[in-house]
Amino acid sequence: MPGYRPHAKAGLDARLPRIETWENQYPAYTVTITDPEYNAVCPKTGLPDFGTITVAYEPDKKCIELKSFKAYMTAYRSLGIFYENAVNRMLRDLVSACRPVWMQVRGEFHARGGIATKVEAAYRRRESK
Repeated sequence: MPGYRPHAKAGLDARLPRIETWENQYPAYTVTITDPEYNAVCPKTGLPDFGTITVAYEPDKKCIELKSFKAYMTAYRSLGIFYENAVNRMLRDLVSACRPVWMQVRGEFHARGGIATKVEAAYRRRESK
């Protein structure tokens, strides 16, 4: 759709705060982080978007530090980015920061124009031979 072409990659390369980590002490458990205050800006309309982001992962050597996670999520407030791009960008950035065994990021976005949207992206580390 030609009208969306300039907006399709909006926010993907924006500079966001660094996600810090700390050393994991235990094997084989799941961490779930929920941010019910996600908001960003639609790059097409300029209108605010709101939703809940849930991150679930199995840590390997590093865990996500929550204060830096909050700063990272808060930075989306002024960012023009589509839902799909936001969820996939979060997955990319979080996996890069902590290198988990697996991770899932789920965005549940409030209805706009009568349509609610859910977006999920997942990562699973490949087994080495």
